[in-house]
Amino acid sequence: MPTKISFVMISEDILAKEFMRVVNHYYPKVGELLDGCYVKVISSYWGRPPKRLQYIGIYCSEEIMPYVQAHKEVLREIAENMGLVQVVFLNATRLLRDPMSKIKHIYPRLWLDLHLVTT
Repeated sequence: MPTKISFVMISEDILAKEFMRVVNHYYPKVGELLDGCYVKVISSYWGRPPKRLQYIGIYCSEEIMPYVQAHKEVLREIAENMGLVQVVFLNATRLLRDPMSKIKHIYPRLWLDLHLVTT
């Protein structure tokens, strides 16, 4: 009788928390910078057949963005070691000011979290 193997996918929230734990443990100064940001695992599908790709999205205010981006190589290395594709830096201030943005209606929780980051 064949053995059933079940693969449990790690939730995006747990993966984001693990990313932050690793950053805080090995690079505490970078972790302090990321405390002022919103870190989220973003999933997308690409190719035929569609392949699931996960990457880290770091949403920061305009003021803190250059300081966080100065550590992009370290952050990308951690993400790659965790099996994530890439790290993307997003300007939370611009997203909130964009009149065409649909974040408030589509992702109200993210919209509120971004307000906390930018204030």
